[in-house]
Amino acid sequence: MASTLTDRLSRLVKTMRGQARITEDNVQDMLREVRMALLEADVALPVVRDFIARVKDKALGAEVVGSLSPGQALVGIVNRELAATMGEGVSDINLAAQPPAVILMAGLQGAGKTTTTAKLAKHLIEKRKKKVLTVSADVYRPAAIEQLKMVTKQAGAEWFASSAEDKPLAIALAALDYARKHYFDVLLVDTAGRLAIDATLMQEITELHAALKPVETLFVVDAMQGQDAINTAKAFKDALPLTGIVLTKMDGDSRGGAALSVRQITGAPIKFAGVSEKIDGLEVFDAQRHAGRVLGMGDIVGLVEEVQKGVDMAAAQKLVDKVKSGDVFDLNDFLSQISQMKKMGGLSGLMDKLPTQMMGKAANLGQADMDRAERDVRRMEGIICSMTPLERRKPDLLKATRKRRIAAGAGVQVQEVNRLLNQYEQMRDMMKKMKGGGMMKMMKRLGGMKGMGGPGGMR
Repeated sequence: MASTLTDRLSRLVKTMRGQARITEDNVQDMLREVRMALLEADVALPVVRDFIARVKDKALGAEVVGSLSPGQALVGIVNRELAATMGEGVSDINLAAQPPAVILMAGLQGAGKTTTTAKLAKHLIEKRKKKVLTVSADVYRPAAIEQLKMVTKQAGAEWFASSAEDKPLAIALAALDYARKHYFDVLLVDTAGRLAIDATLMQEITELHAALKPVETLFVVDAMQGQDAINTAKAFKDALPLTGIVLTKMDGDSRGGAALSVRQITGAPIKFAGVSEKIDGLEVFDAQRHAGRVLGMGDIVGLVEEVQKGVDMAAAQKLVDKVKSGDVFDLNDFLSQISQMKKMGGLSGLMDKLPTQMMGKAANLGQADMDRAERDVRRMEGIICSMTPLERRKPDLLKATRKRRIAAGAGVQVQEVNRLLNQYEQMRDMMKKMKGGGMMKMMKRLGGMKGMGGPGGMR
């Protein structure tokens, strides 16, 4: 949805550049483009109709501010209505209950419930400082219980043992009793899914809900499902009082229609989005920021948060002090900079948050180009790791014989080693120019931008 809608609206803004005011004719042109983009993105037809009607009503009554063109004003209206359709602002998870607060995870098989359960556990441990227990009530899917055990360990939470021979209700009640006796703050219950909706699945999850009385019932849905997500959402909404939605696989090749459709069909807010396969790849969903990303406006606040999360400021200060003191920027430092970038989500993760206009030539890069760039970064790491500690500290030692040995160790050609050394030398020269503390000023400026993300701030 993002690229299609962005492309269509960008073309529309250009064609409307010479027009002085918003009229019924140019609104109709814009709505035609938006309708096509939404339908191509697999947004449900009733949702598209409602969205178009709201935009038309707002657009025809809009005053165009002097500094804006009609095209820009219309894009602004679409942006606000997109955010409203996905739910205004952020809807946080509710833990206001006598511990343990029970969270029930519901959804079809393959939507990513089990990994999302572990990701949510990690989020609650790190962001909310909670003691978390997970349990699997999925006794049907082979290895489902073992999978939850493995990902729970990665998340740093505790796992409650269960067996495929037990009844789901008995497992869940035993886990609840254990959580009470051992003073857990939160119990996450991973329920069974099916490849399609059936009466047995719905009966089972309704019984679990009645017995556990969860404070949150989260519907986990695959963002790549498209129109199928609507039928699934309706069925779960009829069976359960859903309190929130988790959209998974938002980093995949999804057309994004589920984000708009599911929110409107269920009436439940989107609370989280799965943005990568990593255990920390779960983001609190912000409708305003997501709408901005869909329309090519980027997510600068998200970018700053990634930088702050990924950058080790102590290590950055240490590097600054080293450069300022006149010490040579060596290959260990170069490797450290590569690692920092990877922690921030890699190239694709960072570029996804940049506004289209700021990306310049990079905006034309396809996924294949991104994947190639990511592979190049991994190759650079492999080459540096094939060097001895002395060679990393003193790159001038790297003559032909050593380069051949390093290339063989990293499984690359000697030309790749030379290319890496050229890139390193360019960065070393840049570091020399930043002796005056410019690098730390830049870091501090980035850090100071976080406060701009609140009400009335930078969006």
